[in-house]
Amino acid sequence: MVQGIWTAQVPDEKGRTVVKPLYSDAGSGIIFNLGCNISIGDENLPSGVFLLPVKKVAQSISLPASAKIAGIRFHPAAGYGVLGDKPSKPILLERDDTFASGLYHLFDELKHQTQSEQQIKLIFDWCIANLATESLIPTPLEKAFSAILCGAAPGQLSEETKLSQRQIERLFNTWLGMTPKHYQRIQRVRQVIQTVRERGDIDLAELAVEFGFSDQAHMTREFKSIAATTPGKFMSSE
Repeated sequence: MVQGIWTAQVPDEKGRTVVKPLYSDAGSGIIFNLGCNISIGDENLPSGVFLLPVKKVAQSISLPASAKIAGIRFHPAAGYGVLGDKPSKPILLERDDTFASGLYHLFDELKHQTQSEQQIKLIFDWCIANLATESLIPTPLEKAFSAILCGAAPGQLSEETKLSQRQIERLFNTWLGMTPKHYQRIQRVRQVIQTVRERGDIDLAELAVEFGFSDQAHMTREFKSIAATTPGKFMSSE
């Protein structure tokens, strides 16, 4: 259901805007903007609680000095199961909305906490109290996710899910807003990112072979398409 709980802030003394990449993981989330205006991609986010959409490619988040944010990151498709919505851009929730009222109570508590550890605990406790412990994702979709992570091609999912290819495509579109092929592309690039972070300096040609790309050039094209940078530049930035 929840793959991560996080907080971040930019000290006043930095006096400059911090820009960081947000790499796509096919998940969605909730962000609490506890301070000044921030931006994600081309969207300006004032103080408040926002639903974050599933993004097919990387975006940048811009945090000015004194920015304070926190959030919940859902596993792929879990956000749709929890929220019943699949926004195409960040959506500011209204305080009088039934679901949002609890989130704004949490928002107010977070604003009064200065320690990130306490903010994490507040969000964790809210998740335990308000989110279902059982999976809300359809079993065939979970099986498709697992098969793709194990190396299955999008055209091989019918055997795992007992659904036709058309039914699988419809399931992915309903819950994620993308095709199984694009989901596979995102997850493969994400695996490359995680591997580079874990191993550090690594031969890119070997990495391409390890994750099933036809060659290093193929991996570079896919990486740039999804992560908006090249594997070499990403490795240098880590």
